[in-house]
Amino acid sequence: MDTPTPTGTGRGPLRTALLAVIAVALVVLGGGLAVALGIGRDEASVPDAESVDAGFSRDMALHHTQGVEMANLALDRSTDPEVRGLAFDIAETQNNQAGRMQGWLSLWGVSLTGGERMSWMGGHSGHDMSGMEGMDGTAAGGAALMPGMATEEELAQLRQLSGAEFDVEFLRLMIRHHQGGLGMAQYAAEHADEDAVRSLARSIVEAQTAETELMTDMLTARGGTPLPPP
Repeated sequence: MDTPTPTGTGRGPLRTALLAVIAVALVVLGGGLAVALGIGRDEASVPDAESVDAGFSRDMALHHTQGVEMANLALDRSTDPEVRGLAFDIAETQNNQAGRMQGWLSLWGVSLTGGERMSWMGGHSGHDMSGMEGMDGTAAGGAALMPGMATEEELAQLRQLSGAEFDVEFLRLMIRHHQGGLGMAQYAAEHADEDAVRSLARSIVEAQTAETELMTDMLTARGGTPLPPP
């Protein structure tokens, strides 16, 4: 794994702007790839808003967005080469995957937001979603709407940390974040109709399982302990 060059003062906003441009481009690219792969070309077979394909793409793209946000914080605030290298990989991978999923949604004519979170799992999410509301991934009072997502309070605390303290808390939150998204990806890998969606879901399962094991080892080496599973 190549370790990214340490971030200089004032480059955080530039990186954020560049990643935003890349994310928009990936939405377009996702739609183009979908056409190339034959996703949704037959209107009779286009996934609708309530399908596993659309629900997974919508919710996992949102889940990934927070993962990228936390990874970008690590690139700005961590001085640990191993943590920064991991964060760089997560940001690049999840930005790409979110762009693909948002591209598919655009091609299918499905809103990138809205819908009841995880309803596409048909009650198999393993989490009580009752009483939760909001369109931005958080519930009233700041509680995480989807499994593994950090609350606004947790993110605010993370932004205040630096050095070794930051590294430990980042790893704790990212491990839980990966664990929370795993069940969603496993369900989509088994139940999505589109081959490309199932393939992406399987790759997420494989990558996040391996990264969770790596992060757990990294956390232990830095004297930290994991958060309770989501």
